[in-house]
Amino acid sequence: MADHSKIKQDHRRFKQIVRGKIKGNLRDYMTQGELTGKQGKDIVKIPIPRIDIPRFRYGTKQTGGVGQGDGEVGDSLGQGEEGPGQGQEVGNQEGDKGIEVDVSLDELAEIMGEELELPKIEPRGTEKLETIKDKYSGIRNIGPESLKHFKRTYKEALKRQISTGEYDPDNPIIIPMRDDKRFRSWKETSMPQSNAVIIYMMDVSGSMGDEQKEIVRIESFWIDTWLRSQYKGLDSRFIIHDATAKEVDRDTFFHTRESGGTMISSAYKLALKIIEDEYPLEDWNVYPFHFSDGDNWSVDDTGECMAILRDGMLPRSNMFCYGQVESPYGSGQFIKDLEEHFGDHDSVVLSEIKNREAIYDSIKTFLGKGL
Repeated sequence: MADHSKIKQDHRRFKQIVRGKIKGNLRDYMTQGELTGKQGKDIVKIPIPRIDIPRFRYGTKQTGGVGQGDGEVGDSLGQGEEGPGQGQEVGNQEGDKGIEVDVSLDELAEIMGEELELPKIEPRGTEKLETIKDKYSGIRNIGPESLKHFKRTYKEALKRQISTGEYDPDNPIIIPMRDDKRFRSWKETSMPQSNAVIIYMMDVSGSMGDEQKEIVRIESFWIDTWLRSQYKGLDSRFIIHDATAKEVDRDTFFHTRESGGTMISSAYKLALKIIEDEYPLEDWNVYPFHFSDGDNWSVDDTGECMAILRDGMLPRSNMFCYGQVESPYGSGQFIKDLEEHFGDHDSVVLSEIKNREAIYDSIKTFLGKGL
């Protein structure tokens, strides 16, 4: 028992060390695209710096010298064959690497929340949207064989045979009859559940290159991780746009590249239609995220975007987030237009993402208000 307790104690300490390593390197992890590629259903593999465990290191056997055979005060403790300043030859093999640890997405979100000091989200819709669950709460005399309670059935048969004198201690065979059978019973319970939808929109015109889309991919992974820890159910929808907009799956979203012009209003119209058709305001927490390099086709289209936001999307959303990814081909004007129209709006969050190193601060900007 003592050894088992010691193992559990050591395991807890190892997990604390790993957790500390992850927190200390979180900013670096948020710039690494390969991390998102190691995501499973409920876990993600995270590389952490090597953890050295102290151990004895023995020298070469039977070499003589100080501590083993003859030696005088002042003699070298080395092998004695190398001259001053000489060491081992330069190797051509890979050095020691760190290790990969499996971390649940819930734990990763908890670490993320602590490090970025993210406030907990207070979702709406918890009294409207319900999940029906079956709870086994008792025993009854009828039911399907799949729910038969073997222990209770055996006990009833034993009681019957003892009371009728059929029970033989020397030949204790218990054969349940129909009336002896007992079955688990259940009842349906309604559990309030808060759901959320993230609608990702991204400009895929020629000015948004592979690096810009990779930044969006990395940032969306961390946004998803945090929001999934705050909601029981989370939908993610994906819209790409150049001069026109269409809904796509996740993989297409991050790997499509077009060469046409840019009309941002096309994405906003499609997002608003999805919200109105499928996500009622009273039941759903809605988070539109738009990523672009700031170019738009015309001043008129920008004006239409502002009208869609003001009259349609913002009244139906918890928060609207716009991330402007810096591109050598983009003008960067759109974030200035949003700032002019909605700079004081509590539900609009704007972030400029100059490069991968800016992802950490961008996520804190988006999520730091609690959404």
